Formats: sequence, structure tokens, C-alpha cells
Amino acid sequence: MGETQVKTGHPKGLWVLFGTEMWERFNFYGMRALLTLFLVNSLLMKEEEASLIYGGFLGLCYLTPMLGGFVADRFLGNRNCILLGGLTMAIGQLLLFTSGSVFGTNLSLATTIMYCGLGAIVFGNGFFKPNISSMVGSLYPKQEKTKLDTAFTIFYMGINIGAFLGQSICPLLGDVVDTGGVRDIHAFKWGFLAASVAMLLGTILFYVLKNKYVVSPEGRPLGGLPSKNVAEDFEEGEAQKANFSTKALIGAGIAFVILGLFFHYVLGQNLIYTLIYSSGLALAGLIISDSSLTKIERDRIFVIYIVSFFIIFFWAAFEQAGSSLTFIANNQTDRHFFGWQMPPSMVQIFNGLFVVVLAVPFSVLWDYLRAKSKEPISPVKLAIGLVMITVSFFMIATQVSYIGTSGLLLVKWLILLYFLNTCAELCLSPIGLSLVGKLSPKRFASLLFGVFFLSNASGYALGGTLGSILPPTGDKYKAAEKVNVDLASILENKTVANGAELFALAKLQIAKIDKEKSKEFKLDVEKKIENIAEIKSQKELAAKTNVKFVNNFTAKDTTFTVKELDIIKEKKIVTVSYPEFAGFIIHNLYEFFMVFVVLTGIAALVLFALTPFLKKMMHGVR
Repeated sequence: MGETQVKTGHPKGLWVLFGTEMWERFNFYGMRALLTLFLVNSLLMKEEEASLIYGGFLGLCYLTPMLGGFVADRFLGNRNCILLGGLTMAIGQLLLFTSGSVFGTNLSLATTIMYCGLGAIVFGNGFFKPNISSMVGSLYPKQEKTKLDTAFTIFYMGINIGAFLGQSICPLLGDVVDTGGVRDIHAFKWGFLAASVAMLLGTILFYVLKNKYVVSPEGRPLGGLPSKNVAEDFEEGEAQKANFSTKALIGAGIAFVILGLFFHYVLGQNLIYTLIYSSGLALAGLIISDSSLTKIERDRIFVIYIVSFFIIFFWAAFEQAGSSLTFIANNQTDRHFFGWQMPPSMVQIFNGLFVVVLAVPFSVLWDYLRAKSKEPISPVKLAIGLVMITVSFFMIATQVSYIGTSGLLLVKWLILLYFLNTCAELCLSPIGLSLVGKLSPKRFASLLFGVFFLSNASGYALGGTLGSILPPTGDKYKAAEKVNVDLASILENKTVANGAELFALAKLQIAKIDKEKSKEFKLDVEKKIENIAEIKSQKELAAKTNVKFVNNFTAKDTTFTVKELDIIKEKKIVTVSYPEFAGFIIHNLYEFFMVFVVLTGIAALVLFALTPFLKKMMHGVR
């Protein structure tokens, strides 16, 4: 077969994948904008708990692509996995809509449905994400592979148009706050419903157009069943099938168990974070043990692993957008934007907006530098991205140092942070996707995209852990003051809180509740707080529907005796303290943001230092 003629433009299939991914990102980012606020306001979780769930959920979303990549490469193919993943995510969003509909009458059921919904989205994302990304690279003939950085930047613009739309529409529908500052906690469900509809639209778009446009340069359908792959689908001299030995498979299983025990018992990670870290590392080791790999292929895969490690620190900082930065926007930010009070979940919109605006200029920049033979290699671009996010977090750390616990952060500083983070993202995320596409052997393409997304998974998990160390923001001090509790004095150990004060802080979601001790002494603090919230929700519902409110709870269901309050204090069932990280106490927002400055700054410096070695290991790929 003769060489495919070099074309000047991009194949039409890129725009089909662009549109499909756009609607999927609408679904994902729209839900992400609302998730932590829904957990805290409707399902009555503490911000710390919501951050951990958020990080674990996002981490699992980027761990399951390894499963989806494996299933696609071996059994179903890219196309079928994309359709299966899209439908599963739409169902997950409908479950979140259901959770947002029933929490007022049955909080436990709503929480269970919420977890089921997140689980469906996790698995759907796993089948969808690696397969649509790997198909982008397959649209281009060998002589046009240099276009991949530009192609992935265009593809990434589609991602962020969807993110922009999702972060606009879902908060407008779901994050409703009246002029008095009172949030309608029953409105979140409409945002989740909009996300479900968007995912269905994306799935239908792909189903209708895939056969006509998502084709190889020779015109053959891409992403079909693996059993129907032909020799032209592989690079010359490349093995067409992975060859994992029994010894390698057993070794990976043993490594998974040992790593799991280490992360869970030595490092104290929860089960979800343990699964993310240990399974990802074990699978990465399994791939590199494949006996069919040549030295060049193995070197290139090691480059993917190395850059993936450093990307972890980028995503740990970047994904504070949906947790700590959203809580700060909600609790301690003046959100007036040209006279309009923005919903806190909508502040994230600027990331998607800036990507849409800047994606083409960045693409043109790389093309210009390539034409001048001055384009930096991909690892250098990634290191530049890490430097930029370091600068953005240092900027916000400086600003919050001026406001203390009583002032408000001007929303313009969060907008500037999202601008700098977007510039960093455009140097890192699409370039990383392109690098994996260029370095991956065909037989491992989807699986190595899955491994690359493991860096996202680990970054989100680390981000969830770091988000949970957010110290009390100004609203917490004001809320405590309203119930006659001096929170600052208690945190600084100047005074000791009594049982009544501790219970009051627990109701405000400021104090920590030891569930084991609560069970041991038969003082279910969480249940009483749930009962109080249910009474409030039922009152609001009765007022809306003009129905007489009937309180079915007794005083015993919502309060403790003096003796019980003394036990809560003496046995430390409820405690209040500053968060800690790596042995350091985080007293304020400045110290919190400096954690990210240090982590990303060190990662940037080390990656820059490794660049000459990575260039050699890439064997000519830039």
C-alpha cells in the first residue's frame, strides 16, 4: 500500500471526537462544580469528609481507565467502550438527581444512592476516557504524527468548551442562593439532571457519526473489535499482541498486595486511595515486564512513567478547584463580578473559559516554534506548566495572608489564579496526552493512556488529602461566634471547650467526631445532627408546599443531657483542632497554599534537571 498523502488540515474525525468529548466534559465538570457543595449542604458532611470523597471519586475516575483500556485493547474495542461508558455515566448522573430529590425525607437512602451514582460515573469514565483519547492519534498517518501536539490542543479545547458550558449551566440550575444569602439545598438535583442529558447527547453524537468520520487515513473504521485489527494498524516491526508471562502476572498480583498493605497500614491511606496507588503501580510494573518490548519501546514507556509521576503534583494543586477553592469561594470571598453575585460553584467557570480562549494561541505558538526549530521537547513544556502553577499558588497565598479570618478575598484573585492555572494546564495536559500517543506501542496504546491517567488519579487522591487540611475559614469563626463559642481561643488552646460547646461546633460541621468512641459510649452525635437537619428540611418543605409541619422527633432525638455532654468532652468523642500535614500544623490559609507552592516547585525543578536524560530515552520523539 502506498503512503497516504499528507494533508494540510485535520481529519473530520477529530471534530467528531471533539464534540463527543465536549458533551462528556459538560457532564463531568458540571457535576464536579456542585458535588462538594451538595455533600456539605444537602448530605450534611464536613468539608474535610467532602474533600476526601471528592479526591477519592476523581482518583477512581482516572484509575478505572486502566480497566477500560485493557477491555478495549483485548475484547470490545474503542468504539463499544465509548458507548458503554457514556450510557453508564448518564445513569450515574440520574442517580445523583435521585439522591438530590430524596435527601430531605431520607438522608441515609440519599447518601447510599449518591455513592451508587458516583460509582456508576467512575466505571463509565473508565471505559470512555482512555479510548476516545487513544483514537485521536490513530486518525493521522505516520508522516503527520508531528501534528499531534496541535491536534490534542484542539481536542483539549473541546474538553474545555464542555467544561465551560457545564460549569455555567449546572451551577445556574443547581447552586441557587437568594438575595439574603440562603441556599436552596433542594436545587442541586437540576444541575445533575442537566449533566445526564449532556452525556446522552454526546453518546448519541458519537453513535450516529462514528462510521462515517472516525476512520483511519486509509478510510477503515477506527476502534473496532481488536480481533479485526490488520497489520496496517501497527508500526512497522511492532508486535501486535502483548505477551505477559505467568510469572509476571503473579508478580504483579503480589506487588499489588504488598503495596496495598504499605499504603494502608504504614502510610495510613483509606481503602480507596490505597487501591488507586497500589493497583496503578502494580499494573505499570506489569506492562514494563512484557517480553515483547524492545529496548526502545521500554525506554519510551519509562519516560511516560517518569513524567506521569511529576504530573501527580500538578493535579493535586489544580484540582483544589472543586474542593478547597470552592469552599473558599463560598465562605470567604467577595464574589461580586461587575455588580453580579456569582454562585460559588461558578467561579470555576474561568478555567474552561480561559482554555477556550487560549488553546488556539498556544497551538499556534507550538507550531511557530516548531517551524523555527525552537520548540521545546514535551518534558520541558511539562516542567514549564509546573512552574506556572507554583507561581499561581504563591500569588494566592500572598493575597490570603492579608485578609486573616475576618476579611474577604476579592474574586479577581481567584480569576487570576484560574488564568495562571489554565496557562499551566495548556503546557501540561494536552502535551502529556500527545506524548503518550507518540511514545506508546500500538498494542499498549489504550492501556498506557490508562496508566498516564493514573497520574491524574494519584494527583486527585493526593489533592483530596491536601484539600482535607483546609483550616477553618472566616465563616466558621462567625458561625461559632453566633452560638457564643470563641473558636480562635479554643484552636489556640487558650481555653478548653465544654461538652455543650463541642456539640455546638459539631452541629456547625467544625468539630471532628470520633465514630468509634461515639459507638463505644453509645452517644451517636452524628445521628442527632442528622435529626436536627431533617427537622429543618421538613420545615422548609412544609413551608414550600403549604402543608402543616409535624415534628415527629422528641427532645431526646436532638439533644444530650449534661452528663452525656461531659462524657463527650472527657472521652474526646468530639474534638476541635487545626489540621496537620507531614507533622506541620496548618494554622491559616497562607500556610495551606504554601504546601502546594513547595510541592509543585520542587517537582518543577527536578523535572527540568531530568530533561536531558528523558530526551535520550525518547529516541528521537519530541
